[in-house]
Amino acid sequence: MASLELCQITKSYGAQQVIKPLDLKIEDGQFTVLVGPSGCGKSTLLRLIAGLEAVSDGDILIGSQVVNHTAPGKRDVAMVFQSYALYPHLNVAENMAFHMKSQRVEPVVQTQKVAEVASILGITPLLKRLPKDLSGGQRQRVAMGRAMVRNPQVFLFDEPLSNLDAQLRMELRAEIKSLHQQLKTTTVYVTHDQIEAMTLADKIVVMKDGYIIQQGSPLSIYDKPQTTFVAQFIGSPPMNLFPGNLTRQGQRWIANCGMIQVEILPSRIDHELAEQPIQLGIRPDQLQMNPTSPFPRAEVRVVEMMGDITLLHLSWQDQPIYVQHYGRLNIQSGEKIALTIPAEAIHLFTADGQRL
Repeated sequence: MASLELCQITKSYGAQQVIKPLDLKIEDGQFTVLVGPSGCGKSTLLRLIAGLEAVSDGDILIGSQVVNHTAPGKRDVAMVFQSYALYPHLNVAENMAFHMKSQRVEPVVQTQKVAEVASILGITPLLKRLPKDLSGGQRQRVAMGRAMVRNPQVFLFDEPLSNLDAQLRMELRAEIKSLHQQLKTTTVYVTHDQIEAMTLADKIVVMKDGYIIQQGSPLSIYDKPQTTFVAQFIGSPPMNLFPGNLTRQGQRWIANCGMIQVEILPSRIDHELAEQPIQLGIRPDQLQMNPTSPFPRAEVRVVEMMGDITLLHLSWQDQPIYVQHYGRLNIQSGEKIALTIPAEAIHLFTADGQRL
């Protein structure tokens, strides 16, 4: 195991810079998830770490060693791909042992390691099968096993669950989490699925347009997003945002968002923000239904019943918003409901999306 550090890393293809200068420190044994929309640079960053792409500038350190010019096979990292990347003519045991065989590891050691890892992953009955005879979930377990037998310093996962159905994703997500708790290997995991990011990570790194926008523990990012982009990307459904401005009434500060007015705690306000445009954010599960609310009523557009959760798609002051209710509601499309916004649950952002 080892720490991983990226120092002012950049990557360009011709005139296009896809990774802007960035720094990232991943501690020994930490599970770090790179998350962001398609094209943000997260998979490119993973390939730079693996050595499958060369950095344009900056340094990559595994442990204390700069590996910029170290061949991929000698970086002591193991990568699990979205497409499994199994050899179709080799059975499961042969796929898992392939790297050890190429390194001339003793056959008895190969057999022992394959058996140990297969037992951990629950794929011992599959060792003689070819990849074509396996399900998607079984193939991904084999791909994980092939990485695990190498006992690398760093595991790299490139969207490994995106080809699987929802039930399998949930099962393998739990397996990956459990394996990390057992092995304690430094792990970098790429996904565009924020649920995977929240449930797997010790640290989340949110990327956009080749930059790191925010990094921290899952709950710190969820509770205190530094930008409206992060606020809406982390969280499902996304945070509701209302444009408005701040006014001061004596010792009180009021956020005015059309006909919605909410008092803000004075400790959160910079006096220079008076009368300046802002954005008020509120998570869908923090909006409360209250028949005595002084706010204008919201019209129900769509009702999604998900068993123990009801998700309402509403129109409020001609703006689409979400309300997430824990429980079942007897509400129909077209009805109007009254909502309140708890002051303590409000997030404030500048007009250009920076947290106040």
